[in-house]
Amino acid sequence: MPALAPPITDLAYQECLNPVCSARFSIDETHFSCPNCGDLLDIQYDWDRAAVPADPRVFSARRGLEGNDPLNVSGVWRFRDLLPFAPAEKIVTIGEGQTLLQRADKVGEFVGLAPGGLYLQYEGMNPSGSFKDNGMTAAFTHARMVNATRVACASTGNTSAALAVFCSATDLGFRAIIFVGSGKIAYGKLAQALDHGALTIQIVGDFDDAMQRVQQVADRLGVYLMNSVNPFRLEGQKAIIYRILEALAWQVPDWIVVPGGNLGNSSAFGKAFIELVHLGLIERPPRLAVINATGARTLDELVGRRSLDWNSGLPKMDRVERYYGELDHDQVKASTIASAIEINRPVNLKKCLRALDFCQGVVSSATDQEIMDAKARVGAGGLGCEPASAAAVAGARRLVREGVIARSDRVVCILTGHQLKDPTATVAYHAADQEQFDKILGCRGVQRAGFANRPVVVANELDDIIRAIALYSGEHAANRE
Repeated sequence: MPALAPPITDLAYQECLNPVCSARFSIDETHFSCPNCGDLLDIQYDWDRAAVPADPRVFSARRGLEGNDPLNVSGVWRFRDLLPFAPAEKIVTIGEGQTLLQRADKVGEFVGLAPGGLYLQYEGMNPSGSFKDNGMTAAFTHARMVNATRVACASTGNTSAALAVFCSATDLGFRAIIFVGSGKIAYGKLAQALDHGALTIQIVGDFDDAMQRVQQVADRLGVYLMNSVNPFRLEGQKAIIYRILEALAWQVPDWIVVPGGNLGNSSAFGKAFIELVHLGLIERPPRLAVINATGARTLDELVGRRSLDWNSGLPKMDRVERYYGELDHDQVKASTIASAIEINRPVNLKKCLRALDFCQGVVSSATDQEIMDAKARVGAGGLGCEPASAAAVAGARRLVREGVIARSDRVVCILTGHQLKDPTATVAYHAADQEQFDKILGCRGVQRAGFANRPVVVANELDDIIRAIALYSGEHAANRE
C-alpha cells in the first residue's frame, strides 16, 4: 500500500527574503512582512515532497474534465500543483484566469517585430477586468484559511475593483475596505469598487501615501491586507506565466514584457520561472523587460542609473533610501496618464530585482505619448487595453529600436487591464481636440498624433452622410496602399 501524501499545508511555509535573516513561518500565520527584520516574505515549498506532474499537459487536460469543477475552470487553480499551499475546500475562486494569448501581427509591425513575433496576453478577460484576479483568488484563499473577515487594500483602481468583486461575488462574509489617493483614479475602476459595495476611503495624498496608511490600519485593526506586499497575492499571479507557456505549447518565448507599477507581476513572474526551471518543466527562463512610465520611473532610475541589483539577496538599499529622500526633498509625486502604474515607491522592489537577475532582465520607460500611441495601435489590432497595459507595448517598441530586442525575437507583452477600465483616456485621445484633451486628462505634452480615430461630424442629411462614408472609404483604401 503506497504511503499517504503529507497534508498539503505541510509543503508550504513563509520565508524572509533577506538571506541574513531567512526566518520561516507557518502559512497558518498572517504576516505581511518579516516579524524579525521587516523585510518581504516569500511563499516557499518543499518541492521534493510535492506531487508536481512531470508532463505539463496535465494542466490543460483538467479543463476538459467532466463535472465543471470550479478548480479546473479557474485559470489559476488548475495549476494548483505549482502553488500547493491550500486545501481544496478552502480555495476561493470566481472563475478567474480564463484569458487569451493572441498572436498580434498588426501590433507587432508597429513594435518592429517580424510576423509571428508578438503575442499579447490579455488579462482584461478576468472577472474584474484586470490581472489582479489571479492574485486575489490566492490571497482570499489564504484569508479564508486564517479566518479573516475584513480585507483591505490601497489602490490606483484595479486592486480595489478586484477586491470588491471577490467580496461581493463569494458570499463568504468578507468585508472590503479600500484606500484611494486624491490623485488620478480612472472612473471605470472606481465605479467597480462603489458598485460592489466596498467601503471606499479617499485620503489626501497619492498611492504611496494610501499604501502607507493601509499598512498601518491593517496592523492596528488586524485587517487582512490584500496588496501585493502580501506574498500569497504573488503566488496567484504566477499563473499568468503558466497560461502563457501553455498557449505556446510550453515553448519559452524570448521575452516577457510587463508594465512596472508596484512590481508585483514582474516579481511573481520571476518566482514562477525560478520554480519551473527547478522542477524541470522548462529548461531556461525568457528575458524579462519591465517598463515604467517616465512620470513614475523609480525602477528605471535605480537599476539603470544607480546600478541597483539583486546582489545575492542583499541589494544596496541605501541607494533606494537616498533616492526616496530626493523625491521627498523635491516634493516629486508620480505623474502619468497610466494611472495604474503611477507609483514612486514600489513595495516589491527587491523581489523584482531577483526576477531581473534570474531572467537577465532589462528596465526601460515609456512616455505618456508613447503609451497612448501604443494603446491606440493595440486597440486597432483588436484587443483594447487601459493605458498602463500599453506601456508594455510602448516599451517593447523602444527596446526593438534600441536593438535590445531583435526583430526576429518572439515577444509576449502583458496587457494587464481592459480598455473600459479607463474610457476617459481613450475617448479623449481619439475624439477631443488638444485643448479638450488637456482639460479632460489634466496632462500636457500628449498629442493625438496620427493614430487618433476621430469621429466624423456631419449634418443630419442623407447625402452628407453618404459623402462622409465615401470619403472615409477612400482614405482607408489609400492608407492600405
